[in-house]
Amino acid sequence: MNALRTLISLVFAALLIAVGAFPTGAAAQIGAKSEVHTEQVQARLLAWAPQGVATGAAASGAPGTVWVGLQITHQPGWHTYWKNSGDSGLPTELQWTLPPGVMAGDIAWPLPKKIPIANLANYGYEGTVLLPVPLIVTPEYKPGPLTEAMDIGLKASWLVCRQECIPQEGEFALRLPLRSSTALDGGAFEAALKSQPAELTGAQQVQVAGERLQVRISGLPEAVRGQALELFPETPNILLTAATRGDAPGPRSWTQRWDGAVWTADVPLSPDRADSPADLPLVLVTDDGQGWRADATVSGAWPAPAPVAAMSPALEAALAANAARGAAGGGPAVAPPAAPAAVPAGTFTWALLGALLGGMLLNLMPCVFPVLAIKVLGFARHGDDRRAHRISGLAYSAGVVLSFVALGALMLALRAAGEQLGWGFQLQSPLVVALLGTLFAVLGLNLAGVFEFGQFLPSGVATLQARHPVVDAGLSGVLAVAVASPCTAPFMGASLGLAVGLPAAQALALFAALGLGMALPYLAASWLPAVARALPKPGAWMDVFKKFMAFPMFGTAVWLLWVLGQQSGIDGAGALLALWVALALLLWALGLAGRTRWLIASVALAFGAFLAQAIGPAVLRGAEPAALQAQAAPAAGERWQPWSPERVQALLGQGQPVFVDFTAAWCVTCQYNKKTTLANGEVLAAMDAARVQTLRADWTRRDPVISAELQRLGRSGVPVYVLLAPGQAPKVFSEVLSAADVKDALAALKS
Repeated sequence: MNALRTLISLVFAALLIAVGAFPTGAAAQIGAKSEVHTEQVQARLLAWAPQGVATGAAASGAPGTVWVGLQITHQPGWHTYWKNSGDSGLPTELQWTLPPGVMAGDIAWPLPKKIPIANLANYGYEGTVLLPVPLIVTPEYKPGPLTEAMDIGLKASWLVCRQECIPQEGEFALRLPLRSSTALDGGAFEAALKSQPAELTGAQQVQVAGERLQVRISGLPEAVRGQALELFPETPNILLTAATRGDAPGPRSWTQRWDGAVWTADVPLSPDRADSPADLPLVLVTDDGQGWRADATVSGAWPAPAPVAAMSPALEAALAANAARGAAGGGPAVAPPAAPAAVPAGTFTWALLGALLGGMLLNLMPCVFPVLAIKVLGFARHGDDRRAHRISGLAYSAGVVLSFVALGALMLALRAAGEQLGWGFQLQSPLVVALLGTLFAVLGLNLAGVFEFGQFLPSGVATLQARHPVVDAGLSGVLAVAVASPCTAPFMGASLGLAVGLPAAQALALFAALGLGMALPYLAASWLPAVARALPKPGAWMDVFKKFMAFPMFGTAVWLLWVLGQQSGIDGAGALLALWVALALLLWALGLAGRTRWLIASVALAFGAFLAQAIGPAVLRGAEPAALQAQAAPAAGERWQPWSPERVQALLGQGQPVFVDFTAAWCVTCQYNKKTTLANGEVLAAMDAARVQTLRADWTRRDPVISAELQRLGRSGVPVYVLLAPGQAPKVFSEVLSAADVKDALAALKS
């Protein structure tokens, strides 16, 4: 590949991105977004104001109402939660940023559904749900005479669960026109408001009878009499959420019947009940999705509440300290990692072979194909010049191997400094992604014939590639590694995972083996005369092939644009695309002749500079890393002690095995495993026999130290269960924990 093209394209991209780094007021609007995507949900901020805003408070002096809401579309198998989440979970929370004189009401929660999981149950939503919120526009809202829209901001947090649970959040913004209608999503709001429970009038009664509640609800429509209803208490931890409908009352079952126009139910109380309310709001739902809400007065004497199932005092104190430290912007010191130990020669040899094979398979990745295809074009250009082939192959291989070693050294150095990095870490930077995408877009334009570097460069510079083919081939290898780094071919994962824990010499040898494996096919081809003879002779086909190769370049640019969209959102990707259009116009104009060249080029340059200043910051916008938080000190005398990396290292250093439960209060699978396998007498006896110390890492509140450990284990959510023993690899169990699996692993420790 033409090294000069690579360098000049990179310079152009860097200049445009550097100009775009200067913030302006306009960039704030471009940075706002009304949609957030994760692997589990798609969340959108919607508005419904069919009469506009100014016809309310701003026009008549009386309060007006418009509707906004967060719409969450779940991937199959995932769910979020109602106001009472049930046995586990957390309700979705919305924090609004509104102009003076505008107030947000409460969420108008649509009717929930019961989501049973083993012997537990949650209340929540699957599929698509809209959480509507009324905005009250008071007479104090006084927009200026030139104001055309109301700016609305939202910070939302939700918990999405399947077997594992993942806390997520998003920031949203939209501009609601004051005078024109906003009714595009009216159907969604009408459906959500129709799904609200109707209020029942009259006196509703709930009688406490021992460990059960006797419910009597009147005033329900005549059309639903005789139908079975589902019962949802708005107050958590009062009723047994997982109780099933039965024919007779039981410890885990409830019954219902109709006494004429009165619906009655006999429901067991929750064994974890810690409150004794005087009023109990209830929601009743039919099988076909109709619902009613009743405020019932509780009579009778409540039984003594159960002890509050709270976290340990040490952990609670640590979480409070974490919150205070986070608010102050501080963070704890992270213990330095243990010194890496060399692996046996046999293991290291197999790792080298795996790295070599993994590097070879990288050539099959789509992101590497454009670079290799242009190298094949270089074969044809040299014809039968075997010496040129061999020099090019050696230079390309040197560029690949040295780039792998440099990337590996940088990754190891940053990880040693405390950074949480993995292979392909450089593509976590929006700046690097934007530069690489711009590079491939420019190369694609050059191959397609939109411009030629020789048209606007001095002849001495334009012929550098021809005069320095070795440098050109070496830089081609550097570029190949740059685009291959996000790919992880088979056999690479184990080698890379091993490399980051090895001494520097062995780790860099593994990275060099990866590079040699990637370069090996091209190196072999450059030294085998049969390959050169198999290629067609130079001719007109080379121009066709050159233009055809523009499309893989554009495809790689599109892929990098998509990567940037995941980091900076749709606004960042759109801004970079607009900058590419301006750059393409400039490059095309520089290839023209006469005064037209400078006239159009000047306009294109000015237009590109304006775009870079106006929308360039959106390209580089990215999430800032959260501050580190402290860990709780271990509580002596308890079976389950708080987890910390220091505690694990201390126990392992004493020769004691460790079982870690990464859990959270809102994780239903965690609660199920905690009440079954982790409470199993045989499992606990086996742990005691093996002298296993049990630690619990509580992720109820976000903890960057726990998050880093989950990443190290290859997980992104809880539950995670891992057994650690001195001198042995960690044993990571399934999310649904089996007593047999735990006992087998414990038995293996003693053998």
